[in-house]
Amino acid sequence: MKIVVISDTHCSRKSRKLPTRLLDVLPSADLILHAGDWSDWSVYPLLSEYAPVEGVAGNTDPSEIAEKLGYSRIVEVEGLRLGLVHGHLGSKGTEQNAIHTFAGQHVDAVIYGHSHIPVMHTVDNTLVFNPGSPTDKRFQKQYSFGIMTIDQGKIQAEHVFFDRD
Repeated sequence: MKIVVISDTHCSRKSRKLPTRLLDVLPSADLILHAGDWSDWSVYPLLSEYAPVEGVAGNTDPSEIAEKLGYSRIVEVEGLRLGLVHGHLGSKGTEQNAIHTFAGQHVDAVIYGHSHIPVMHTVDNTLVFNPGSPTDKRFQKQYSFGIMTIDQGKIQAEHVFFDRD
């Protein structure tokens, strides 16, 4: 199973379009995960044209998105549990907030956003993954999103880095 992982798209009807590099990959996705800061609900149906979408709200999202999606969830995929959160809620740093969201629950991965900083490492045998942002790289050298592949109960993850088109 191929999962495209994005966060911090910060798109609205009037600004920021999804980049070509991301749009080129979406047709091959079996699932799309969005870790918050959509900024406008119009992004959800756009992504849904490509594959099923699971997502959470972030700190810049209007209440409409928070009411529909909530701020965290566990997505079960092929027997694995993927914790999805934006990472802005809590008193610690973004990554620690994200990990803490799922404390006491079994998850195979914690996927978060908010910082726009691509991250991939493991903590206590749990993959910790931030895809970065495909539309707002902030202080990063390139824009990014993630691709996860689940095969025979194992997760492989990678970042896709690119310059804006």
